Amino acid sequence: MHAWSVVEPGPVESGSLRLVEKPVPVPDADELLVRVRACGVCRTDLHVAEGDLPVHRPGVTPGHEVVGVVAGFGAAVRGFDVGERVGVAWLRRTDGTCAYCARGAENLCPASRYTGWDADGGYAPYTTVPAAFAYRLPGDLDDVTLAPLLCAGIIGYRALRRAALPAGGRLGLYGFGGSAHLCAQVAMAEGAVVHVLTRGAAARKLALELGAASARDAAELPPEPLDSAILFAPVGDLVPVALRALDRGGTLAIAGIHLSDVPALRYETDLFYEKQLRSVTSNTREDGREFLALAAAHAVHATTHPYPLSRADEALRDLKAGRFDGAAVLVNDLS
Repeated sequence: MHAWSVVEPGPVESGSLRLVEKPVPVPDADELLVRVRACGVCRTDLHVAEGDLPVHRPGVTPGHEVVGVVAGFGAAVRGFDVGERVGVAWLRRTDGTCAYCARGAENLCPASRYTGWDADGGYAPYTTVPAAFAYRLPGDLDDVTLAPLLCAGIIGYRALRRAALPAGGRLGLYGFGGSAHLCAQVAMAEGAVVHVLTRGAAARKLALELGAASARDAAELPPEPLDSAILFAPVGDLVPVALRALDRGGTLAIAGIHLSDVPALRYETDLFYEKQLRSVTSNTREDGREFLALAAAHAVHATTHPYPLSRADEALRDLKAGRFDGAAVLVNDLS
């Protein structure tokens, strides 16, 4: 099959992601073989392609927002049928036995493995997933609409919970791409007042169309103090900016897997009055199930921009340059 491969991490403009030939993967005993229909384009894919994240699998095929159908499975798999639609997300495998897994924090498992980083992902006609980590998908949404929910949506949901937003609270979102525009819809459905702070004019327009109370440049203050904030942009310089925007007792959650260096913080202006700073590490499968149920209940939808899978490199370049709002989704046209 033809598949995209990170041949040598570096700027995507230089051709770090290339279309190559790879064998169709063979599922292990506990895995599904999935025929890819659509795959969302996540900023983490960009971090993998450009080397912001260390190489875990040389020549890896990125992609972890996969909607596809079961094309086969290993001998130990039960409960799935060929032709059944499933979702493949970022968290691929954990040991299930460590102290973190035992207490329900499998996202912190030291042995955790990830789709499109530790194993080949969805920028290809076929991928595999352990059956225990595959998501059953609602039948009333199309493939392109569903794909961004599988990482952008799930991680945004975990970040929202980590931000400890009180009922009816004031939430600031720094950056407004694929994850933030889904998180905003959940927060507003639950009664929050959402303020968006982002550099892109198109993203600010989308925020207002979705019902945000305000949309300003990321360097500006929101119109009122925030109870909680989530930093989606991978820009460490925004950490003190967001902390200063918090009201007393407020919480800032950082949603990304990669962040540029954070400048020095001033205790009096940035952290005093019991402000909290939290990171977000992947998600649990329960986060995924909860979010997908909420998304269905509240009609959370992604603003999508389809690209043929054969133009995945272009989609990543456009993501890096901020040429679209919402989320890009690759539609399989390869064999």
